[in-house]
Amino acid sequence: MNDSPGTLAESLYRQAQQLVPELRKRQPSAIKLQRLPNVTLSDLQAGGFFRILQPKRFGGYELDPEVFFRVQMILAQGCMSTAWVLGVVAIHNWQLALFHEQAQRDVWAEDNSTLISSSYMPVGNVTRVDGGFRLSGHWGFSSGSMHCQWAFLGAAIPPEDEGDSPDYRTFLVPREDYDIEENWDVSGLEGTGSHDIVVRDAFVPEYRTHRSIDGFHCNSPGNQVNTAPLYRIPFGQIFVRAVSSAAIGSLKGITGDYIAVNRHRVGLNDGNKIATDPEAQVALAQALAVVDECETIMFRNIRRMMAVATANSALPLEERIRMRYEAARVGARCADAVNDLFIACGAQGIHRSHPLNRAWLDINAGRTHVANNPFKFARNLGGSLMGQANTDSFL
Repeated sequence: MNDSPGTLAESLYRQAQQLVPELRKRQPSAIKLQRLPNVTLSDLQAGGFFRILQPKRFGGYELDPEVFFRVQMILAQGCMSTAWVLGVVAIHNWQLALFHEQAQRDVWAEDNSTLISSSYMPVGNVTRVDGGFRLSGHWGFSSGSMHCQWAFLGAAIPPEDEGDSPDYRTFLVPREDYDIEENWDVSGLEGTGSHDIVVRDAFVPEYRTHRSIDGFHCNSPGNQVNTAPLYRIPFGQIFVRAVSSAAIGSLKGITGDYIAVNRHRVGLNDGNKIATDPEAQVALAQALAVVDECETIMFRNIRRMMAVATANSALPLEERIRMRYEAARVGARCADAVNDLFIACGAQGIHRSHPLNRAWLDINAGRTHVANNPFKFARNLGGSLMGQANTDSFL
């Protein structure tokens, strides 16, 4: 596309909004399949949504992260599983831009629409060999894995010298080197198809790895060829929003259903209108406030990160710690809000056909992601403000 960034962004928003009604209709199919329907993947590809953060050198748009997360939140109003898969898979196109240029060519040279799934948990077993590493392991929760031809897998390389810290890296592995164990049987976010990945002694060249410390310092091999400010944002800051922002969109979308359900509903036991129930009124007001708060803080932080990157400066550690905590709060805030809406709908909400049931399951499922547990990030923020050492490297 040759459109200006602003025109392209508006086009992406319109396309995403047009998909929302169809995504709602496809939710039962996604649940039954335990993955996204192929037509949904085709729609996401045709809409160019995976290209938003992808380098222009490989057919991407290199747009501001704000555009990407707005698209993700719009899609979540139709189906949170769809938005979740887009979030984590498209973020991999951003991270691949940080890898050595040859790794980018390996994935995109023949087909720049090729997708990558992931599981960053550091459970891989690594052995150093000539030219790279031998990798084995069993990773869980690889969202969208059935739709992808490569995988990012996490592992810590044992230190070469005694006393040194392990070297945490992301390993890029092609589909022929791993098996997908289809075991995704869950309540909530069923359509993400977050199956397990199994690798049995695969060779991974050195250039197909990305060091976490390079992502932390915003000085990765790929920065030599992908020089846009977009790729100088800390990896820890951009990834965590891919697994939190879909909850904002889902909560926003469900408020309209909540109003439609309860505007004229009368309680079966007392005959009172739900619209006059103070708890039902407050639940709606608070949900809308949570959406506004989470959106406002996220985009404020993204704009700050982009401004710092554009100035070729470094984001201070204290800001990164605060932003990390604010991203982690999103899942909890949205889960609390949807739980209040769900309870205000009475016992009818437990029926799978109820408009709020799906959002209630999905938002609470997303809340369980390790990046969406605010407790340890709150401790780190509070402790650092009182002079304690930072305990988080994924910032």
